[in-house]
Amino acid sequence: MRSEPKTVAIIGAGSWGTALAQHLGSKGISIRLWVFEPELLASLQDRHENLVFLPGVKLSRHITFTDDLGEAVTDQHNVIMAVPSHVYRQVLTSLAPHLSPGVTLVSATKGIETDSLLTMEGLVREVLGPETAYAVLSGPSFAVEVANRQPTAVTVASRSRPVATRIQRLFSSPYLRVYSSYDVTGVELGGALKNVMALGAGILEGLELGANPRAALITRGLAEISRLAVRLGANPMTLAGLAGLGDLVLSCTSRLSRNYQVGLQLGQGKKLAEILKDMQMVAEGLKTAGAAYHLARKLGVEMPIVEQMYRILYEDHSPQDAIKRLMTRELKDEIDAISLTW
Repeated sequence: MRSEPKTVAIIGAGSWGTALAQHLGSKGISIRLWVFEPELLASLQDRHENLVFLPGVKLSRHITFTDDLGEAVTDQHNVIMAVPSHVYRQVLTSLAPHLSPGVTLVSATKGIETDSLLTMEGLVREVLGPETAYAVLSGPSFAVEVANRQPTAVTVASRSRPVATRIQRLFSSPYLRVYSSYDVTGVELGGALKNVMALGAGILEGLELGANPRAALITRGLAEISRLAVRLGANPMTLAGLAGLGDLVLSCTSRLSRNYQVGLQLGQGKKLAEILKDMQMVAEGLKTAGAAYHLARKLGVEMPIVEQMYRILYEDHSPQDAIKRLMTRELKDEIDAISLTW
């Protein structure tokens, strides 16, 4: 069994990348954290605190900061990608010439690329080649809570059992319990699609519609996520686990979720452009809603909630109209309506 690495590179200094750096740094691992924004880099080097994306957390002295991709990953055998999905391909392409042979790439990004409709694993296979050692980390985990060592459970998935086990051990600690999985497809799609449902849950709160519709959204949302994931080869049990139901419940019930916050403001009557103008962080569900809508149509998978979220975000339909359309659809048997291939 390999010993724990002495150094790890993390690409992306948003809230999640910074929290993972803090977590691994607290285990005594030296972290090279790549920072895109020049102003943020200067602040991190001066204050050793991410005032933009993770304020209030004094960062480990085991973390060093750089804006040079080559410097970040030189001689690194474990590279964690924590950049937004819409820049993932661009950053990975720039990173590729600097990666060491035999590198393991760990994705901490939750999304689907809009143009190609690929998950992050698909992008990695296209850019780096099909033999690249790859793992994905996902599950119900707000960055600030992980950084503050609050008990959290997540999942790491890889198609290689040795890789899954190794990355599981890398991230595990007394306050971060990591389960292993070999269902990369299910873990990635669960993490990406829950953001779309979180937008919807926020809308419901913004409209002050109570707890009943939120419970319905979570339940029927899980059915939709499972339908698409299983259609693409996922194990349906994965969607009942941390990366599926766990992450869905977290994001649909807490105002710490960026996607929930965007939905909340939409429900209160704000326009999307107005909301985004004041946001510094990325709400992945906005782009994922479009990608999921087109992917479902391409595959012939019924996803009515995703469809209505697409109408709200991209066709300026009102939330009230979307709810009416969902509630007055043709009546169905609940189990038949799930239609999973077990």
